[in-house]
Amino acid sequence: MVHSSYSCATFFTLFTLTFSSFTSAFTSQHYSDALSKSILFFEGQRSGKLPANQRLTWRADSALNDGSSVNVDLVGGYYDAGDNVKFGLPMAFTTTMLAWSIIEFGENMKSELGNAKDALRWSSDYLMKAATATPGTLYVQVGEPYSDHQCWERPEDMDTPRNVYKVSAQNPGSDVAAETAAALAAASIVFQDSDSSYSHKLLQTAKSVFDLADKYRGSYSDSLGSVVCPFYCSYSGYNDELLWGAAWIHKASQDASYLSYIQSNGHVMGSDDDDFSFSWDDKRAATKVLLAKGFIENNIGELQAYKQHSDNYICSLIPGSPNSQARYTPGGLFYKQGQSNLQYVTTSSFVLLTYAKYLDSNGGHASCGSSMVTSETLITQAKKQIDYILGDNPMKMSYMVGFGDKYPTRIHHRGSSVPSVHDHPDGISCDAGHQYFNSQSPNPNVLVGAIVGGPDSNDNYGDDRGNYSESEPATYINAPFVGAAAFFSGH
Repeated sequence: MVHSSYSCATFFTLFTLTFSSFTSAFTSQHYSDALSKSILFFEGQRSGKLPANQRLTWRADSALNDGSSVNVDLVGGYYDAGDNVKFGLPMAFTTTMLAWSIIEFGENMKSELGNAKDALRWSSDYLMKAATATPGTLYVQVGEPYSDHQCWERPEDMDTPRNVYKVSAQNPGSDVAAETAAALAAASIVFQDSDSSYSHKLLQTAKSVFDLADKYRGSYSDSLGSVVCPFYCSYSGYNDELLWGAAWIHKASQDASYLSYIQSNGHVMGSDDDDFSFSWDDKRAATKVLLAKGFIENNIGELQAYKQHSDNYICSLIPGSPNSQARYTPGGLFYKQGQSNLQYVTTSSFVLLTYAKYLDSNGGHASCGSSMVTSETLITQAKKQIDYILGDNPMKMSYMVGFGDKYPTRIHHRGSSVPSVHDHPDGISCDAGHQYFNSQSPNPNVLVGAIVGGPDSNDNYGDDRGNYSESEPATYINAPFVGAAAFFSGH
């Protein structure tokens, strides 16, 4: 780590040099291609009845009776990763991040904006159904994870139990409910101009789901136990989601009562903590950035503290900053932890770019101890991470399937690795599918745009279907990348 004796000028020069050395790796056309593919990926994750304009044509309809066991319609939504379960917490977070990507960088998406909104609507439609099918109830999962994970079968053949799980006043799930509220509120902003009645419904539903989360407090991990743990256990608790949900509803509605809620509850919900992670589980750092915008752009005094906490998070990511906490691989990749590490790379890169945009709106900067860090520095750091994902790395391979000349071909993904129903119309059973899991051949169906978990802490990647920590894609890895790719396609 470089010590804080670096002068501000040296610090800035260091990053300007880094920026110029990376500008040549990819052109705006490369980023546009990555943007298109990162959105296309979501079509491979679709559950339910596929539309006529489905572009990943090796997929077909699946899970058309979801919800029927409890007499509700829960058809649709996304499979979270390489399995066939619909997990509510990561799906809601994916939805929030797709919406935030469009809100901040939609103007750079050009011809892909419609596809991005389609990807968002596929999940916002599902979350609306899950939130409105039964009063006072939010359906948060379809699929029994243990039996699903024991099988290796494409979603079109799925014959494992499609159990339905919910949270309510009796079985609280403030974390998943408040994240769902955030997702619906963020989506309402995206559709405000193009479909105002849908936008209004999204926002009203967000408010009612937030009420459920706030009035009946408890973690869904406690209510649902082994159904969601250890898969998507809410390790950070639910306070971060309550603050995040309130912040998004306030942004969407400008309803002052949500700002009051944030002011009254922020201190007990983590607003005073510095937290250096942002993921489907932990929203604290991103909530501060979202709220800091109100101070940076509109000078809302009550939100001033969020600017300093946002600076602290941003500075933690910058190598050479006095506050730097982040670990990087020898090849320069941000390395948070071994399981699906690229999820932390895409979320942090997205936040760096979003905060740079907020700072630019009034010529501001982030304060890292005695150093000032400009928006250009944040963009440089994000660019290095995005370029690494796209192939500027020691392995000289892209971690996005279908991008560049060399990319993962044996990803941990049932639908991609088992022959498609078009090529193999007869059913392939739970156990019969394992021959494809164990095969050394490339996956027959290319899941274009999928970003995998990524390399290890020494920049090595084995392209091993069995190593799900490295080779499994997920919707919440891609969703923030959509925004980052859009930014660079326009710059």
